[in-house]
Amino acid sequence: MIPRYSRPEMVAIWDPATKFRIWYEIEAHACDAQADLGVIPRENAEAVWKARDVEFDVARIDEIEAVTKHDVIAFLTHLAEHVGADQARFVHQGMTSSDVLDTTFNIQLVRAADILLDDMDKLLAALKTRAMEHKMTIRIGRSHGIHAEPVTMGLTFARFYAEMERNRNRLEKARFEVATGAISGAVGTFANIDPAVEAHVCERLGLRPEPISTQVIPRDRHAMFFATLGVIASSIENVATEIRHMQRTEVLEAEEFFSKGQKGSSAMPHKRNPVLTENLTGLARIVRMGVVPAMENVALWHERDISHSSVERMIGPDSTITLDFALARLTGVIERLVIYPDNMIANMNKFRGLVHSQRVLLALTQAGVSREDAYRLVQRNAMKVWEEGRDFREELLGDAEVTAALSPAEIDEKFDLGYHTKHVDTIFARVFDA
Repeated sequence: MIPRYSRPEMVAIWDPATKFRIWYEIEAHACDAQADLGVIPRENAEAVWKARDVEFDVARIDEIEAVTKHDVIAFLTHLAEHVGADQARFVHQGMTSSDVLDTTFNIQLVRAADILLDDMDKLLAALKTRAMEHKMTIRIGRSHGIHAEPVTMGLTFARFYAEMERNRNRLEKARFEVATGAISGAVGTFANIDPAVEAHVCERLGLRPEPISTQVIPRDRHAMFFATLGVIASSIENVATEIRHMQRTEVLEAEEFFSKGQKGSSAMPHKRNPVLTENLTGLARIVRMGVVPAMENVALWHERDISHSSVERMIGPDSTITLDFALARLTGVIERLVIYPDNMIANMNKFRGLVHSQRVLLALTQAGVSREDAYRLVQRNAMKVWEEGRDFREELLGDAEVTAALSPAEIDEKFDLGYHTKHVDTIFARVFDA
């Protein structure tokens, strides 16, 4: 991933030096297990561990691979240069390349998931803080982009909190799903390596042994992992889209923080654009871009092919690095989001009470008017507000058919905003006290 959308901790997981360090640990732990079983001499296993402080030379490994055309063999050759050819002759005993590659990939995904889970905790904390802050800040709810009925800004934040909490739970499950390792040899039969070696390596590296592998770990696990990242990205876009809408000039109920010295346009000095949330919308597309290839990786030929390999070399780093950056960026947007409660009230009152139409409709039916007639009466007066800019309450008070069923006091009562917030505490308890 390009540096512009990368953060160092996540990038480090996918650095070649990190990968080779994990390869080394897998091979060294496997040698320990083989020595415990009496398959290889103990002194050979101990000799491998003498390279524990070695900084593996990535350029040298690449140089060897240019000749061997095989990355694992290139690494093993380089390892032997440090350990000694005779001492290293039992390294990789009974193993196949996928044992190293797949187990390493899963370790990297687990480490990436841990960073992403921490990112999500920070985002959840930010959403909760803003939800509590604006628990009773009234704003208009919209359906189809049109004014519907009053909600609160706190409910908007709470809704996003609940969605992200579900995503966090999904990511925990995806992390568990992908936290397996396989040291089962060619075609996964353990013919040339004892299952105890796999158990030992996985235990040392914090994984579970894959119950049944072929020559690869089954890719349905990875499909779930990347699909989960895609869902999280879609939720990020959901939040970003709402903020972008709120920042529109005609709405301006909230906006991204605009720092001193910041410029919004090279041509128009007045501009304050929602650039961060627009950026998040784009980054979400990049994360989702890895979902379909991950699912297509599930179907491999027989016990193994490498059609999945090139895909994972790209989507592993790109999806996790991008999502890490996006989660951190969204957290910053939420923490510094500027809210305009007065604009929210002004927007809600733009159509002069129209948002209370359902309450009047229900009151008329409670007063004995049929639903069809009640709807006709309310809509008749509502259309005058839409088309002529009238005041909804005044129109209702001047409609003889309406006042025949409802007194002026009963009509007035239907315009109480408090009616719409009476269950906010209940909803908050469901979201935050669960």
